[in-house]
Amino acid sequence: MRTNNDLWTAAGFGVLAGMRSMTAPAFLTRELSRKPTRALKRALPGLTSKKVSQRLGLLALGELVGDKAPTTPPRIKLPPLTGRILSGAITGAAVSRDRKGAKLGFALIGAAAAIASSYAFYGIRRFVTHRLRVPDLAAGLIEDGAALFLGARLTRALR
Repeated sequence: MRTNNDLWTAAGFGVLAGMRSMTAPAFLTRELSRKPTRALKRALPGLTSKKVSQRLGLLALGELVGDKAPTTPPRIKLPPLTGRILSGAITGAAVSRDRKGAKLGFALIGAAAAIASSYAFYGIRRFVTHRLRVPDLAAGLIEDGAALFLGARLTRALR
């Protein structure tokens, strides 16, 4: 059954994917791997694995560090944006309480939220660093904090 909470959670994971592409699946798999049901293991075997959860956590940590590097391409360039869209779609589809079959609607919501979030946070970060003259490192750390806070809130919604 699709509920408003599921829709908002799918959108929230999409927003998180737009902020930090690996953080969204890292939070999701951490929560799903804690107590996966039998049906969930059949429907989403990779997302319920503790090993996958640990690896995604390491990738998310690497992304938090790599985001601050001056050579990191903008999130709205095609390769990084594509990764964010896929991350939003996968995590969006995975949050549905109705685990039967594909969750195309939730995937689209997650993907759309990831696109919107990517552009929104890119614009905010540019405004903060260029107009307000906040150092990029500080702006990135603030965004990291917001992403971690959002991830924690979203995983609570899955319980």
